[in-house]
Amino acid sequence: MDMELTINGTLTEEKVSVRKIAVASVIGTTVEWYDLFVFATASALVFNKVFFPSFDATVGTLLAFGTFASAYLARIVGAALFGHFGDRLGRKSMLLFSLVMMGLATFAIGLLPNYDRIGVWAPILLLTLRVMQGLALGGEWGGAVLMAVEHAPQNRRGLYGSWVQIGVPAGTLIANLVFLLIASAMTNEDLLSWGWRIPFLASILLVAVGAYVRLNTAETPSFAKVKMQEATVKVPFLELLRKSWKTVILGGVATMSTGSSFNLIVAFGLSYGTQALKISRNEMLVIVLLSCAACILLLPLFGLLSDRVGRRPVVLGGILAEAMVAFPMFWLMDTATFGGALLGYLLMMTAFAANYGPIATFLAELFGTKVRYSGLSIAYMLSGVLGSALTPVITTWLISTTGKGSSVAWYMIGSALLSAVALLALTDTVKRDLAKTS
Repeated sequence: MDMELTINGTLTEEKVSVRKIAVASVIGTTVEWYDLFVFATASALVFNKVFFPSFDATVGTLLAFGTFASAYLARIVGAALFGHFGDRLGRKSMLLFSLVMMGLATFAIGLLPNYDRIGVWAPILLLTLRVMQGLALGGEWGGAVLMAVEHAPQNRRGLYGSWVQIGVPAGTLIANLVFLLIASAMTNEDLLSWGWRIPFLASILLVAVGAYVRLNTAETPSFAKVKMQEATVKVPFLELLRKSWKTVILGGVATMSTGSSFNLIVAFGLSYGTQALKISRNEMLVIVLLSCAACILLLPLFGLLSDRVGRRPVVLGGILAEAMVAFPMFWLMDTATFGGALLGYLLMMTAFAANYGPIATFLAELFGTKVRYSGLSIAYMLSGVLGSALTPVITTWLISTTGKGSSVAWYMIGSALLSAVALLALTDTVKRDLAKTS
């Protein structure tokens, strides 16, 4: 799909392949989410022993997940910061900067001394680098979505926006695959001693690929139009608060259940399966891998469906499905068998894909071009704080207190119902003209 861009008053026939832009966004977000979720996997399997060894297993896991959650608060700050410059200077430059920032923080985690060597400084440095990851991701996701959605034709925005979402399961798949290969090739002692560092250090190779791809992408037509008209605002964040603060909050709550359901699978589910149910670590990692592979296939299908029937019906269907499969997922996991746990995971992952596939495009379409980077990013990162940051901590506490998976199912149902109410308070955006600047 070729389109003409008008920049600085001059019509230039710049051939822009929407598919190429979408693939570039997928690669970039895959790198970013790999960096994020390799931390989540390590939190469930390693960090409670490496950085918090003086506490019992449950408390150590809670502290590890608490460090994991800290990035979500930083993501709000990153969303506002990168959103400001993304709405002022452009999408492309902020994407490149955030990618490099994330990569350096992840690489540095792989070099950290453990608790036995430097004591309390080990978890402090881990927390600092985790916050850097959060700041970077706060600016990454929104820019990647806009690169795909603002380039796409109106009748395919849901499809191309869903491609960006592939970065989440793809990054998670790669992170867990690396851990699976490493865990299979070494003893548990070697994994805790030095093997866990390999996935973090290897991320620098993915960052190099992502940076190369993003250097070869063009700015979006919507932002180019704003620059040409000199229509950018001085402080996009304040403009957003003045005109669209209700939309930001509703968008964040509407997206909340995506974080709850996905973290239920990749963070809590992994810990619950290995520690409470005594399913082998390798089996749980394989279950996560297969579920993520299924999600990669499902996301574009639901994105395409949203182009035909609207964003809101598809997202709402996914949210309600998350609530409906919450109990069956835990009933199946509590069989403590590979097949039962896999089926439970696949049910929740399918519901998640229906919710998550169209939600990026839906959020992007809620805001005008002048504040779209800020609005989209802050709404999504708010959902991370509400639905992702506290999920591992709350679910671990619930299981420790009640000893029943059903308590976590009720938490998932509550999260889904809140998201459904907020979603219904927003109008469908499938026919909105993204060229509008306000």
